[in-house]
This record gives sequence, C-alpha cells and structure tokens, in this order.
Amino acid sequence: MIKLLRSLVLALCIGSFSSCSDYLDIVPDNIPTLDHAFRNRASAEKFLFTCYSYLPDRGNPNYNPEFFSGCENWIAPNNWWFIDNSQQLFAWNIAKGNQNTNSPLLDFWGGANGGKNLFVAIRDCNIFLENIDKPSDMDRMERLRWSSEVKYLKAYYHYYLLRMYGSIPIIRENLPVSSSPEAVRVYRDPFDDVVAYIVELLDEAYEYLPLKIMNETQEMGRITQPIALGLKAQVLTLAASPQFNGNPYYKDVVDNRGVKLFPQEEDKSKWEKAAVAIREAIDCAHEAEHELYYFDRKDKISDSTKVVLNCREAVTERWNPEIIWGSTNNDGFLQSCCAVRFDGVNMESGVVSMMSPTLDVAERYYTKNGVPINEDKEWDYQNRYKTKVATKEYRFYIKEGHETANLHFDREPRFYAALTFDGAMVYGNGVASDDPEDEDVHYAEMKKGQPGGISGATGYNITGYLPRKLVNTGTVLEKKTFTAIRGSFPLLRLADLYLLYAEVLNEVKDVPDAEVYKWIDLVRERAGLEGVEASWSKYSNRPDKPKTKDGMREIIHQERLIEFFCEISNYWDMRRWRMAETFMNQPIRGWNVNGEETSEYYEVKTIARPTFSMKNYLTPISFGAIEQNPNLVQNPGWE
Repeated sequence: MIKLLRSLVLALCIGSFSSCSDYLDIVPDNIPTLDHAFRNRASAEKFLFTCYSYLPDRGNPNYNPEFFSGCENWIAPNNWWFIDNSQQLFAWNIAKGNQNTNSPLLDFWGGANGGKNLFVAIRDCNIFLENIDKPSDMDRMERLRWSSEVKYLKAYYHYYLLRMYGSIPIIRENLPVSSSPEAVRVYRDPFDDVVAYIVELLDEAYEYLPLKIMNETQEMGRITQPIALGLKAQVLTLAASPQFNGNPYYKDVVDNRGVKLFPQEEDKSKWEKAAVAIREAIDCAHEAEHELYYFDRKDKISDSTKVVLNCREAVTERWNPEIIWGSTNNDGFLQSCCAVRFDGVNMESGVVSMMSPTLDVAERYYTKNGVPINEDKEWDYQNRYKTKVATKEYRFYIKEGHETANLHFDREPRFYAALTFDGAMVYGNGVASDDPEDEDVHYAEMKKGQPGGISGATGYNITGYLPRKLVNTGTVLEKKTFTAIRGSFPLLRLADLYLLYAEVLNEVKDVPDAEVYKWIDLVRERAGLEGVEASWSKYSNRPDKPKTKDGMREIIHQERLIEFFCEISNYWDMRRWRMAETFMNQPIRGWNVNGEETSEYYEVKTIARPTFSMKNYLTPISFGAIEQNPNLVQNPGWE
C-alpha cells in the first residue's frame, strides 16, 4: 500500500495547528508520496522550483511593503476603482495605520493578507534537503548545487522573517507529524542566534553554487555565489544596525523561560564583521563580472539623457550587469501603475497611474551640484514651490516654454530618472530620441483634464508625481493598448553593496576617509555628480559635513534613500537605522492635482497624516498564533 505523504513528511506548526495539513497543496503535480516526489531528477527539479515558488513577489505593489508601507508613495482616495474592486492593497493599509493582531497585513508568519507562510517554505526546503539523495539519475555536482540553492532559500526565508518580526524560531529540521502538541509549541530563538544560523547556512551553500549563470535562457534568477555573499552582507549589516544592536526598546522582551530575545548591549564589533562580509560580496560580484550599469545603446540622444538613463536603466533593463539578483516575475502591472498617460492614451489602455511619490521624495533628491536642496548655496530653496517657464537649456528634462515649479529645475540626473512630473519629458515609449523637434517625443501633462491628470472619477495620480524609474523605456502606450517590456525587478544591485560598504566603513572608522568616500563616489559618478568631498566643499553651506562620522552617516543615508527609491531597500533601511518614526510621521504632501491652471495646480496640499510609533518597527504575530502556541512572545506594543 502506498504510504501517504502525510505519514512521511516532517512538518512544523509555528502559528496554528491547522497549517499542518496545508503541505498537500504544494507538492508538485499532487504527487502523493515522497518516493514519487524524488523518484528521479525531473520530479526532484519540480520540488526544487516549489522551494523557489515561496519567494515574495517584491515587484508587486500589493505585496511588497517597500512601495506603499514606507510612506514614500500614496494612492488616490477610496472612491478609486482599483480599491473598490480589489481590496488587495495590504501594504498601503499598513501605512494608513491598519496593521493589527487579529488578522495582520502582509502576514508572512501565518500566510494571510498578501503574505506567504514562510515557515511552510522552510519546511519544504527541509523536505528537499532530506530527500535529494534519492534520485539515481543525478550526478554529484548537480545534487550539491541544488542542495546549495535550497540552503540559500532556507536562509533567505529565515532572513525575511527576521527583518519583519525580529527573533523567530530557528527551523533546523522538521518535526515528525507524530510530535506531541507540546513539542510543536516552539519558542522564538534569540536574535543573534538566528543571525548566526542564517550565516551558517549561507557559508554551507556558497561552495557549490555557480559563480555566474551560464545558461541564461533557462536559469536566470537562480542563486549564485554573489547572491549568497550579498545576503550574508545584508544579514550582518542588519545585526550591526541600531534597530537590533542594543536597542533599549526591546530590553524587556523575554519568553516564559526567562530568555531575552534581543541583544541588550551594543556590540560595535558587529560592524567590523559586516564590513568583512560586504567586501567579500563585492569582490565576488566583480569576479562574476557584475559592474555598475552605464547606458551604452546607440540611441541618438544627448549626453544629459544618457546620464539619466544610466540611473533609470540600471533598474529596468532586464538582467543588466549591475543586477546581482533579479526577480523572474512579470512586472507589467507594476509598470502600468507607474506610467503616465499622454496625448492619445486613455484609461482603456490599461495604464493605471496609481503609484504617487510624495513631495518629500521629490525634495529628497540633490541639486545638480550633488548636495541637498536645503544646503546648496546656489539653489533657491525658499522659492522652490513658485513657478517659472522652462527655457531651451532645460529641454531634455522639461518641455521648453512650459511653466512648472522651481523644484523641478537644476536637479540631479537621478531626479529626472526617477520621477515624472507635469511638463517632464517622457523618454521612451519605444522612441529612441530626446529631440524636442521629434513629433514622437512626449511630455507629461498632469493638470486636471489633461491626459496625465484627473480626467474622470477613476485612475489618477494623487500627488503630481509618478515613478518613471520603474517603467522600461521600451514599454509602449497607445490609445487602447499598454505593452510592457518585461524587466527583472532588482532584488540586489551592485550599487547596494557599494553604498552598504560605505555605510559600514563609516561606522567602523573613527572619522571617514578616502576608503569611505570611494564607494559612495562610484555611485555618484554614475549619476553624473562630483564626489562627496568636492560637492560639499564647493556648494554646501555645511562644507565640513563629510568630515565627521555623524555628518557622513547622514550623507550616506540620504544617498541610499535616493538611489533605491521605489526598489527594495528604503523601507527596511529606515527601520534598521531606527529612523522610521522620523520619515513616516511626516504629512503626505503633493501638488493640487485638481487644479486646471498653473496657479491652482502648484499649490502644496496635505493629502494624509500617517502615524508611526515604536511598535510599528516589527510586524505583529497574529493573536490566533499566540493563542495556539503560548510559548510565542508577542512583539512589544502589540500585546
């Protein structure tokens, strides 16, 4: 008699005993036994891809907290068709203050409200590792590679939970289905123990992973050595950062055994460990031929536009050499949320235009001199909300003769790469030209009644900005058609490692030096900016800022927030820096998008007033999970 998978699988119930029966739904092709699931290479490969299938869809604005939970983007009011019909904007509801313990939003602990149960993912990784020796038609090296990929995935799922919840249970191996109720009532392990276990897994995985993907057609997105070392660098940086390195807010988080779940004292040596790991990751990435992206197509465009595309295409060009790890999910919906409608394009095209960067994001970017707008001695900060008419010198950024806010003039190239605003050139749409005389070149018209603005009760932008950096330049918008050119949404870029290294070195050293400046300056150079020392000494009213640890920390933080806006870092960076309450308690502001005339449109409006408190640094565990397992300690503030 065939033994049912239920009698063989080692399962772990973290939050609710009912989850023990869910595994039957995820076995490839509904194969009923483990013997069949691993009977040969082909079936084992399906189980390998099942382990990959739990990766969160971080290019989807509904499920990635980076897009909306961090208060960098907002959405039109509740009468908007998308909200009325889908009710799936879990991330935005977190920003609106609707997180709760009864039914947590983006629940990756129990797998609800936009989250996946990552403990089920870890369980399936364990099943794979316990059974991958069974297929007889696999060679040793392939078996070792697949095992290493799954060890990485197991480490990643632990890390994803760690960032969200703080300390979590370590799942080294699955418990037998026959385990008693007491045995499955697991405890959360101390934070540093979880970090050590993740690093252990990544070190084990590294040796048998490929340096780079050779079969790009079939295997892009699978795990490589630079990806593994990159995650190790991120894990150790998280452990060194203020959120978890001696944070007094967590000092009283103790389980019923008396075990303290978070570090009590700051340990500066953690920064040194992170520095070593990041440098290893950078060196490995270089060996695998990853490099900062520079636009090199033969488009007949100005040097100004090429610099803008250096920054924009680093995100949107599929599998470009800067992307160490990219998503294989279709990002067409994401692009439709970020694209602007222009003349001849209507709502029937499928362009949603919902993702609305805030005015604070627009103000975050530097001036053309590479310093903050409130520090630049040459930039008129006080009159930034007033308007002026664009002259010919701005024609590659703003339509000549168009009147727009002073805020949109003389900004760094990343500002024009990241944001679409009223009057901005819309480079792309399948047109390789930035010549204003070319009739195929489009400009954004975003006032009420215009193609890119409010034209009815549905489908409009609420702040006056759209994140163009997420729209591939080859994506085409026509009257009733939206054709997205698929990208590989970056989960790790080389620039991330460079800026992370600058940050960690600054924490290790007594004062910043040339080594700290080197790594941030490489990213700034790609963006057409001078180095930190030169920019601040020439243009800033705080010329000594880069010379101190505190000043340089502030510069690096802003550099990361600029470089990775609308990607996957800022939401988590704000937390690990323990600065989220600074950023997320600010009012959500934008232009008056109901304005039809320039004088009306360029009025600053407060759209919402989100609140963020200390408890929001960690996601709550559901009340039901804790009721099922009293050994779990709720995160502080959510008791």
